[in-house]
Amino acid sequence: KKIKKIGKSGLKKTLMIKFPFSEQQIKRYSRQIILSEVGGKGQKKISQSKILIIGIGALGSIAAYYLSGAGIGTLGLADCEKVELSNLHRQIIHNYSDLGKLKVNSAYEKLKKINQEVNFKIYPEKLTSKNGLKIIQEFDLILDGSDNLKTRFLINDACVLLNKPLFYGAVFGFEGQATTIIPHKGPCLRCFLKLPIGLILNCEETGVLGVLPGFIGIIQATEALKFILNKGNLLLGNLLIYDALKMQFNKIKIKRDLNCILCGKNSKIKKLKEEYYERKI
Repeated sequence: KKIKKIGKSGLKKTLMIKFPFSEQQIKRYSRQIILSEVGGKGQKKISQSKILIIGIGALGSIAAYYLSGAGIGTLGLADCEKVELSNLHRQIIHNYSDLGKLKVNSAYEKLKKINQEVNFKIYPEKLTSKNGLKIIQEFDLILDGSDNLKTRFLINDACVLLNKPLFYGAVFGFEGQATTIIPHKGPCLRCFLKLPIGLILNCEETGVLGVLPGFIGIIQATEALKFILNKGNLLLGNLLIYDALKMQFNKIKIKRDLNCILCGKNSKIKKLKEEYYERKI
């Protein structure tokens, strides 16, 4: 299939797409395929990837929209909660007609209309130490859209134990943060987040500006696509902090803790145990 690409000089170049895409797929993803960093090979990688989004709330909403649109092959949606009225100011995948529905079902209804080629896997259950490894091991990459630190540590631990890349994001008040965790190549969540679980509040307790998760969810989705394509610089070893009031981004270096109880030399965590998430060990 031939598609036209306009170069820096303004001249049109003809690209030959030799991969097994249908006419409809080439037309759908043409604006992505013409990027030299993507091309036919890159689009094929995207279409073969499996991403699990844990938490279909504020962060998961925006990430799910864009990853579906990009043509991810398999997209997992995990969340045990139902849509509530207080969700609607920031969880843009849900609306009034979804009140009382499971978030995974509400999201699936929207995402299937965006891209019918995506294979969706639905997990209407809470991620726990009993099912965490089983669910996560089915996917290539994990995007953390959860809203409490207990679940975040559980996801982090499972990803390190299974050697799965993890795309972390969090929001509270007017501030958001994101990083990319690649097990044994950079710091995990336990390396740089040292506060006891009980001392860190979620947005239900602190509040959050409705538009803020949009910034962070998009960053998480972007990092996931860059990882799949093996292009650009990831946030590995860096914590990106966004201050909406100052309209300012800061990038802070974070180092791997050689004494980390999960990914350090003498790690203590060899499997998921509920006691690890009732209190931080």
